[in-house]
Parts: sequence; C-alpha cells; structure tokens
Amino acid sequence: MLFAVICADKPAHLNLRMETRPTHLEWLNGLNAAGTLKIGGPFLDADGKPCGSMLLIAADDMEGAKAIAAQDPYAKAGLFANVEIKPYNWVFNNPEA
Repeated sequence: MLFAVICADKPAHLNLRMETRPTHLEWLNGLNAAGTLKIGGPFLDADGKPCGSMLLIAADDMEGAKAIAAQDPYAKAGLFANVEIKPYNWVFNNPEA
C-alpha cells in the first residue's frame, strides 16, 4: 500500500534542514534501494527555499508508514512542525502500473 508523508518545517529552521540533509539523503537512498521510496522531494517557499517534504512510500499499513516516517533524520532532529500521513492511490503515470 502507498502512503503520502507530508511534512511542514518549523519556521526559521532552514539551517537545521541543511545541517541534517546529508543524513536525510542517506536514509532516503536506503529506502530507495529497498523499493520503499517511490517519490520524494521538498516543498519550496516563495523564495524557492525548502520549507517541507513530501514522500510517497510503500508500507504494509498505516502503522508501518508511521514507523518509516519516524525514522526520517529530519523528524528525529525536530525539523517538522507537523507530519501528515495519508493512504495514497497512484493512478496516473505510475511506472509500476
């Protein structure tokens, strides 16, 4: 099952994001290699700077998706003001369909 993980950064935390980014990318590379990560990237503010994240991940159920999201180095560092996880149905342009 697919889940969208939608994260909003805390205001004025760009430095924390940039400091944590190498560890975050390493974690994402692991998810990608395992086939868990389908899509990922940052949301951008009006100035084009990252201000949140969106991941599309595969998990068995909501609890599994929450467990994966909790391992994000950004989440562990306290970057996010909030995280929303929603079941997702990838209908168009899904390369696995």
